[in-house]
Amino acid sequence: MAVTHSAGTRTVIADAVVDRLDVGGTGTLVYNTSGDVEVATLTFSATAYGPASGPTATANAITSDTSATGGTIAKAVQTGVTNGAVINCSVTATGGGGDIELSSVVVSAGQTVSTTSLTYTAPV
Repeated sequence: MAVTHSAGTRTVIADAVVDRLDVGGTGTLVYNTSGDVEVATLTFSATAYGPASGPTATANAITSDTSATGGTIAKAVQTGVTNGAVINCSVTATGGGGDIELSSVVVSAGQTVSTTSLTYTAPV
């Protein structure tokens, strides 16, 4: 039998994970190439996520990167100032099944990159 968490525990886990993004300052959502080269860096609100509802926390407003470095996005990392990498995500174009799906993963230098909604769900 696999280890699982109760619903209440999953809520606590979700809050604990996303709260790590707020420690020491404002966290970021960094989109990277498959080779870990930064393509765009977006900034979370001072409180990155609201309180979890069940096992899922929803991000507050995320500030766009209005002058992206550019490249092909393959993954993302949600980072905190003090804690560094907190959440690692796969990224695909819409319908590709990534943890984050973007309308396009190909970004030109200077392009604006935005994320209008983002959630984190604690594992079962």
